Amino acid sequence: MNKSEKTIPYKKSQEGKKKQVALMFNNIAHKYDFLNHFLSLNIDKIWRRKAINKLKATNAEKILDVATGTGDLAIQTYKKLKPTKIIGIDISTGMLDVGKQKLLKKDLNKYIELQEGDAENLNFPDNTFDAVTVAFGVRNFENLSMGLSEINRVMKKNGTFVVLEFSKPEKFPIKQLYNFYFKNILPTMGKMFSKDNSAYTYLPESVNNFPYGERFLKELEKTGFSNVKYEKLTFGISAIYTGVKE
Repeated sequence: MNKSEKTIPYKKSQEGKKKQVALMFNNIAHKYDFLNHFLSLNIDKIWRRKAINKLKATNAEKILDVATGTGDLAIQTYKKLKPTKIIGIDISTGMLDVGKQKLLKKDLNKYIELQEGDAENLNFPDNTFDAVTVAFGVRNFENLSMGLSEINRVMKKNGTFVVLEFSKPEKFPIKQLYNFYFKNILPTMGKMFSKDNSAYTYLPESVNNFPYGERFLKELEKTGFSNVKYEKLTFGISAIYTGVKE
């Protein structure tokens, strides 16, 4: 078990990571979109666009968006690529409820379907999807290798996997500024707006313990992906990882 899998939102709870993460996102669902954009200064929208661009050349028609949350990536993907179908899954019903309301307002519920689902036990047959995406979700998996293996299973051969995830800058002074922001400003602002004292303390801990960079590429290779690579974004604050199902 790596550090990421041991990192939990509620230290005093006896529940496993998966249930704690679902509860945490249920608690902050009503403020999640606002905080996401506000605390990242809207840079997260640019990151998502860059991640979606990795699928442009694939002509993927059926896409699975894992840990879809309120559906931001799924919505941006549909607008950009116009695939036949996108299915978004998440373990948080609170986040999905917010996402479904967004789809209704945008009249996209015919093309994007959001449903409750667990990345480590996907309710789809083998070789179902042309592509799979995950934005800011893999570090929340209770069992990383199981989640990646399941994603690989439901992908078609030569399908593309795209992961957008927070990373850690390594160069001065961005590293120092980033660490100060993540450890001090972000948790304070998160608590103030979301009213959940643990959610935005868990965020920097989960990022800090995630096996980013080359280590994550090795995880992808171990679970059946080839041609793995990654691209750093915004001084290394986040990264896009890509792989192809062998």
